[in-house]
Amino acid sequence: MSARKPIIGGNWKMYKTPSESIETGKALVGKLSGVTNAEVVICPPATNIVPLKEVFVGSQVKLGGQNLYWEEEGAFTGEIAARMLTDAGCDFVIIGHSERRHVFGESDRDINKKIKKAQASGLKPIFCVGEKLQEREAGDTEMVVVKA
Repeated sequence: MSARKPIIGGNWKMYKTPSESIETGKALVGKLSGVTNAEVVICPPATNIVPLKEVFVGSQVKLGGQNLYWEEEGAFTGEIAARMLTDAGCDFVIIGHSERRHVFGESDRDINKKIKKAQASGLKPIFCVGEKLQEREAGDTEMVVVKA
């Protein structure tokens, strides 16, 4: 059995316009040329995925979405479907990020539906588990991670 290749990921959160992403993406591709011992994944805001797809063509940098919704399509304003991500060039998607849990109130049930949708759609989920700062400081890290 071969060893898994490590993944180095960058979540750009709600930073960078499409033009700023192109500039940063080109610099990143230049700095990463020759890196073969890790898989590199960039998860930009949804508006920047398509422009970055063009920048990353021929490089080892892969794209990921920052979120997805478990339905195929419908009246879900602001959400993004798995097929939208795959068609735009994504191979990965972040699911269960702390902000999605704590700011937007996503439940374990919601996250489970998203993971199932990602896998069924051919996206590799980057499943986030972790504790809030207060939980870490209270020594509850293991309890929180095991629960996830």
